[in-house]
Amino acid sequence: MTLIATGMTDIGTRRVSNQDAIAWHVSPDGTRAMGIVADGMGGYKGGEIASQVAVNVITQTLAPLVNQPVPDDVQVAAVREAIDDANEQIHALREEDAALGSMGTTVVVSWVQGDSALIAHIGDSRCYQLSDDGLTRKTRDDTVVQNMIDDGSITEAEAPRMPFRNVLTQALGSTEKAEPSLTRVRMQRGDRLILCSDGLTDAVPETDWPHVMNSGQPLRQQAQSLVNISLDNQAADNVSVVLILKES
Repeated sequence: MTLIATGMTDIGTRRVSNQDAIAWHVSPDGTRAMGIVADGMGGYKGGEIASQVAVNVITQTLAPLVNQPVPDDVQVAAVREAIDDANEQIHALREEDAALGSMGTTVVVSWVQGDSALIAHIGDSRCYQLSDDGLTRKTRDDTVVQNMIDDGSITEAEAPRMPFRNVLTQALGSTEKAEPSLTRVRMQRGDRLILCSDGLTDAVPETDWPHVMNSGQPLRQQAQSLVNISLDNQAADNVSVVLILKES
């Protein structure tokens, strides 16, 4: 089995700063990989700090573990601990500096090991799986709008028109205890995981992604193609993508 990963982030067409942060890591033998996307909030300074803290803490904790096989229960515990540590550090910075009092960040993490990918997230950054069966979303947004969809107050089609569609119900740094949602997916040869911020999902319809991500292109070019079409569509927010491909 061989895994490859790549990622890129862009300021978008309307923002004055990039408050997204990304990272990825592949084990030396290519059999395990992780990726992370974080989308900060709380102003120019706060958002950049929060997302970078999240990515740094989680990567520093998980990357050494990705270099070796670990049991599933150890993997789950490590992901929970890494996200909780990031939450504590962001929360502490909020308490220390009034200017950072409203900062926080979303986060989505994927750790692929063998044929299994563990996905954890908080907020509205997402993970998708692109396979022979098509594109499927593997995370549920922690947003007021998603709650309204779930309880039948609005439909999926109405969601993009809601003025409060980006209001989060959970974010790293906003509470003392982080409660990520975790799920597992099976990975087949040729499958790709797409971790992304809402700059991509708001700018490009999901139905366009499989065509844009031509499997004949190098993985880096597939990521670039997603970012490019977001910019062509005048992405109103920062656009970030991390891809993990099970090559064989």
